[in-house]
Amino acid sequence: MYAIIVLIVLVVMFLAAAIRILNEYERAVIFRLGRVLATKGPGLILLIPVVDRMVRVDTRTITMDVPPQDVITRDNISIKVNAVVYFRVMDAQRAIIDVENFLYATSQLAQTTLRSVCGQVELDEILASREKLNQHIQEILDRSTDPWGIKVALVEVKHIDLPEEMKRAMAKQAEAERERRAKVISAEGEFQAAQKLADAAQVMSTQPIALQLRFLQTLVQIGTENNTTTVFPIPIDLFKPFLKLKE
Repeated sequence: MYAIIVLIVLVVMFLAAAIRILNEYERAVIFRLGRVLATKGPGLILLIPVVDRMVRVDTRTITMDVPPQDVITRDNISIKVNAVVYFRVMDAQRAIIDVENFLYATSQLAQTTLRSVCGQVELDEILASREKLNQHIQEILDRSTDPWGIKVALVEVKHIDLPEEMKRAMAKQAEAERERRAKVISAEGEFQAAQKLADAAQVMSTQPIALQLRFLQTLVQIGTENNTTTVFPIPIDLFKPFLKLKE
């Protein structure tokens, strides 16, 4: 009886060590006596205890935060930049064999690439052409991680931390730009108004009746206001004899 129990325990232990179940998004790199046997999964996998060793690899897209990096741009401005990298394992066997720790290696490569790329451009280009910067970093990372069986799908620069003096300088620059635009718009408005007045004066000089109509319209506007001033229209022709007498 004791031997049967021991046998059952050994069988259970053997099955527990031999049977592995992988999810749909997992792959297993099987080593037999130190040599790569195959890449299996998903589903049920049978291993030989002690002889076989399995390494699980997650093939889903991995989101990796790149910590803030101290960068000196091409125009000698010190900033801090962080980013996020989206990648996935395309070849589980190469990701395990060709690099010791593909997660750590990808993280370090992303940090150095971020510093290198941001250091080659000016601050204005980093702020204005972030999409172009993201694509350039993604291409470099994808090309470097391809021998590891890793595909870098997307890189996004998350935050750019500027020095306080640079923030103040940029704020002053933006304020000066807004003032310049306001003055330009005001000058254009005055120019257009002066041009319209000149056109109106030209019309009135050729059409005296237009001046009389404008005069009557002004009287109507004055009369509608609440004031104590009474205006009597007097034709200018009445004053001509007095003006001639004075001359």
